Amino acid sequence: MTEYKPLQQLPDRAGYKTGDVLVLIGELFGRGYANGLVDEARRIGMTVIGTTVGRRDSDGTLRPLSSDELTDAEALLGGSIINIPLEAGFDMESVNGIPSVAEQLKKARPDDFASISFIEGSVEQAQAAGKARFCSNIAGVEAELLKRIPANANILLAHSMAGGIPRARVFMPLLNRIFKGTGDKYLASEVFWNSPLGQLCDASFNEVTADTFRYLIECTATLRKRNTESGARVRYSAYGYHGTGILVNGEYRWQSYTPYVQGFAKMRLEDIAAEATTGGICATVYNCPEIQTNSSALFLGVEISLYPLLSAIRREAGEQVAAPLEARCQAMLKEGETVATLLERADRYLSSPILDRIVDYPTWPQHNTREQAELMLASSAELMEMHRDQKQLVCAELSRIVFLATGRLMLHNSWAPSSATVWLNHDIISRLLADQRGTGII
Repeated sequence: MTEYKPLQQLPDRAGYKTGDVLVLIGELFGRGYANGLVDEARRIGMTVIGTTVGRRDSDGTLRPLSSDELTDAEALLGGSIINIPLEAGFDMESVNGIPSVAEQLKKARPDDFASISFIEGSVEQAQAAGKARFCSNIAGVEAELLKRIPANANILLAHSMAGGIPRARVFMPLLNRIFKGTGDKYLASEVFWNSPLGQLCDASFNEVTADTFRYLIECTATLRKRNTESGARVRYSAYGYHGTGILVNGEYRWQSYTPYVQGFAKMRLEDIAAEATTGGICATVYNCPEIQTNSSALFLGVEISLYPLLSAIRREAGEQVAAPLEARCQAMLKEGETVATLLERADRYLSSPILDRIVDYPTWPQHNTREQAELMLASSAELMEMHRDQKQLVCAELSRIVFLATGRLMLHNSWAPSSATVWLNHDIISRLLADQRGTGII
């Protein structure tokens, strides 16, 4: 278990300058964590180079972006993209004529999740093929980087790959039951996790979320060696999640969304960073707070721990910073509802004895229980119902602050990180907003 190490002080300004390079390993889709890192790199004058996961044709063939797709992706990134597909995972890999995992699951029924089986050896062969493809393509990306980046440039290679749900229809009904189900529709995450489909998810999450960070570090050794020998710094960062410290009952307390089954892969990611750091390579996992994005919409209830950020901002940054934000949030609520009531209701859930019995750092990540799931979903619905418009949410406003703030903290901390895993909790985000370096985030 990784030692819990929250960032306690704002990092010094990084030494990155014009001519230095942020390389984003993983493609931007919409607005999320990685946007904050890209925005900060551009703000301080760094060059941004992106990558793509590629696209699948109707026959399943993985290909680079078309010219129109590339134009759109580069416009979203605000930088050039190396057009070599870095799709991670193995669910679409067919080896020696054996149907891919996704193909084998085409006729699978959700009710049969505990008894589904795969052609003997096919998952392991697919994993090996997916790894070989990814490593070959990341080597191609390194070759391009060696051409595009001067030997004396400082480089931050930012890993932003996560997820890994296999592409088969059978998963979504099951995951909806795990993360959103109540009553007869509830499904215990541990029951699913111990099933053949759960174990497939475990392997896929590990490959996509964690092992790609190892492959990135291993396959960019030439670039790292060349630039460090020239006196430049080469750094690696990755996005983690391992709970967050938030204000509960007036005190900062570590807590976590439950059930976060991807947490096993996130811990593997931390181990990879620790191994690299021990070997003299500067690699850091930044455990960021929960946010609400398109990709997190499946995890109903994950947004509840965002609301106390308002209290942390008031405590750490003061009235001048907090008041305008609270006024914007108040305008999103229905007549008769208040930010104070919103925070009271969120605090009531987060301090519930039911959560106290489940959420425990040494044994993280925890599986759900029916009682916990029903409390969480009811609390989430109650808080959502306080809003005037379900498309204009307080948690969306707070999510934007989180991803912009974590981007700044990550980029500057990466210059001289104190450990291989760092938590960016609500207190340090709020302190950044009180500092001139937080200008423009709120």
